[in-house]
Amino acid sequence: MKTIIKNIVLLTALSATLFSCSLEEENPGGFTMDALATSETTYEALINQTFFGMERQLYGTEFYMMYSEGNTDLWTSKANINSSNTQYFWFDAGASPNISHTLSLWYSIYDGIGACNQAIAKAPKVPFKTEAARNAKVAVAHFMRAVYYFNAVELFGGVTMMTEPSMATDYAPSRTAPLDIYKEVIIPDLEFAAEWLEKGTDATCTTPTKKAALGMLAKAYLQTHEYGTDEYQQKALETAQKLITDCESGGSNYGAYMYPNYKDVFAKDNNLANKEALWKHRWYAGTDGHGSSNGNWKLNRNDENFQCALSHFGAWTQSQAAIISYEYDKEGYFMPTQHLLNLFVQTDGSLDPRFHASFTTEWKANQNFTWDASTQANFNKDASVVGQKISSGELAYKIVMPQDADYSSEVANKASSKYLLVDYKDVYDDANRNVKMTLNGKENHFRYIYPSLNKHLSDNYYVANASKSRNGNLNATFIMRMPEVYLIAAEASIYLNNASQALNYINKVRSRAGAKALTGSPSVRTVIDERGRELCGEYCRFFDLKRAGLLTSSYLNETHPDLAQYFKAEYVVKPFPETFIQSISNGAEYQNPGY
Repeated sequence: MKTIIKNIVLLTALSATLFSCSLEEENPGGFTMDALATSETTYEALINQTFFGMERQLYGTEFYMMYSEGNTDLWTSKANINSSNTQYFWFDAGASPNISHTLSLWYSIYDGIGACNQAIAKAPKVPFKTEAARNAKVAVAHFMRAVYYFNAVELFGGVTMMTEPSMATDYAPSRTAPLDIYKEVIIPDLEFAAEWLEKGTDATCTTPTKKAALGMLAKAYLQTHEYGTDEYQQKALETAQKLITDCESGGSNYGAYMYPNYKDVFAKDNNLANKEALWKHRWYAGTDGHGSSNGNWKLNRNDENFQCALSHFGAWTQSQAAIISYEYDKEGYFMPTQHLLNLFVQTDGSLDPRFHASFTTEWKANQNFTWDASTQANFNKDASVVGQKISSGELAYKIVMPQDADYSSEVANKASSKYLLVDYKDVYDDANRNVKMTLNGKENHFRYIYPSLNKHLSDNYYVANASKSRNGNLNATFIMRMPEVYLIAAEASIYLNNASQALNYINKVRSRAGAKALTGSPSVRTVIDERGRELCGEYCRFFDLKRAGLLTSSYLNETHPDLAQYFKAEYVVKPFPETFIQSISNGAEYQNPGY
């Protein structure tokens, strides 16, 4: 099996992985990877290493959230500003594509693949007491390798396929087609993991369990539809049905579960031992026995990603106290699009209950504030508000949707209310399906205050140094939840021409949420819309649009026109980083078209 050339000059951190490092080099300490295969205890170090690539740049990191949710119909950048994050929200806004921003992601994926290959290769040498014990342990490495390759092919397209450690180097690596990687690595690895991983408990975080493997297997089967085949859709349905049956019969086989109330899913008391999550990951920095996870600055910061720019109005300021509070976070990057918010409007004109459960629309002041003439003019207030005071702890911001019961009364008083009343119609333009950049002929300051996704909120921060505002938190990020399995079953059912079955699965998710049941014959678009309501902000949307064939100019023009103007067909995959491309002899051939 070929490996990609070791780039010594650039000092990459990919020993024994993407840039393979020979163990025949001088080794004064006498250590080899075989030393970790001498006992079950030492082998655990190899298994633990398979998670490092994930912690480095995947789930829970701000950039992976941008890769998996950005450049889609659901999100635009903060205040709809064409900012320095254009590669994540605006397809580079028409400028030459940035082909360096994927560097850490690319290396993280192949760090992980290399670690998994080592663990799988060394497993036969470990003196496990039984073959079943060996399979249960190495199944973790198979699971993680499938996860890394899933992200590799869905983000980059065809990549170099490596399934074993190699001491060789290749200055002209080849690329394997995504569907072939699914067939040869991703699906077999997940099938092995689904058979051999342990059931585990709800307290399990990083370590994948049997229900995680079944969920990811159903997801992988479904995703192959993107590549022009429905060969695996029956398996996607059957695998999802295993978890659904288990969920609805008490979870005795796999521990599958859905909370009866949607609000319970993201309650902070249900975070670390969340029963609905099929797989989750926890970061922690501290000294209470949990150990440290990749440095304070790399911990789960998803709670920071979605907060609106509260400091644009003077009743709130960023502080360490605000950072570690459950109600406040650092200002983030993700602003909901007009399309996302309108997905929550039901056919009868009411709001899907998941809207107010998933988005924060009211905030209290965290500092005293007095209205002045400049702020009064910026927010179109009556002159009578000048001099009025908002005390710390008082209501300072309130966003109202046209479907809210108090919408009319609130809007009637929005010019005179002491708190900042933000009318949805002052932020979003339904006619043009985008954000209003100007209002009444001047800059629209309301666009900085928008509904903020609260699924990732946490107050479990470990603050090692008060001067550092990004210390991370003791909380878990949910990589996959049980409702997604129902929606996988629904989408697979549509591909298998069983629309009535699909509707049943969709409505089970809606019923749990307290939303009104859908009727009629659902389409793939019906499922994709439902996934937007249920799973927004949960690492899915870029992959969903690709699979459903909706990452197109026509679809984005319908749902996110500001983004559609910059879309090109080649943007369905990301660029390979320039550092890597320059290190191989066939870089121009290897690079994705358009970059």
